[in-house]
Amino acid sequence: VVARVLALGADVPVCLRARASRMAGIGEALTPVPNLPPIWAVLANPRLGVSTPDVFKMLKRKVNPPMPKAIPNFAAAHEMAAWLATQRNDLEGAACAVQPAIAPVLAALSGLPGQMLVRMSGSGASCFALFDSAARAQVGAAALRHAHADWWIAATALS
Repeated sequence: VVARVLALGADVPVCLRARASRMAGIGEALTPVPNLPPIWAVLANPRLGVSTPDVFKMLKRKVNPPMPKAIPNFAAAHEMAAWLATQRNDLEGAACAVQPAIAPVLAALSGLPGQMLVRMSGSGASCFALFDSAARAQVGAAALRHAHADWWIAATALS
């Protein structure tokens, strides 16, 4: 079953789980991430595809150190965002080279009031901004929809 699910894409198993998880391997090894504080996100996608194989071909450095084995317990959303800011998405630069429309999405999310962290998700083109309240995420999503009606945009709680 895992092989058939992975044939659809490495992100499929974690999406089917629908809860915060740490992915390893090519996405088949999932470990739950316990005790996340309440945190909200604005998700945005310019409605343009990105070829994951093309992104990996553009990746300049493929020997970056992994995330720490232990993920800390966070008392509040701002603590989680601060820790995540010390991490990285190694594919972001390569994905922006393959699909230049990602950079304006990241810039627009970065300009939202109250956002604590902005990143690209996976190999793109979806991006996200983290917020410490549902209200701030909703306001951010509304502003983004007003400025970019052609993008897919959603505000959501993460768990």
